[in-house]
Amino acid sequence: MTKSISCSDAGKDCKWSASASTEEELMEKVTQHVVKEHKEIELNAESISSIKSLIKDI
Repeated sequence: MTKSISCSDAGKDCKWSASASTEEELMEKVTQHVVKEHKEIELNAESISSIKSLIKDI
């Protein structure tokens, strides 16, 4: 099952979205996007857990 997430899922005013076949692949894409575009977000255990809770199965 494909996994997906978008910034709008997190309430961000950003049109970015991604999908991948595994949560691990998707989180790699999320991490790259956050580091590049959302420098205000600190990727720590708490924020990663919150992001993972927004992942949808499509």
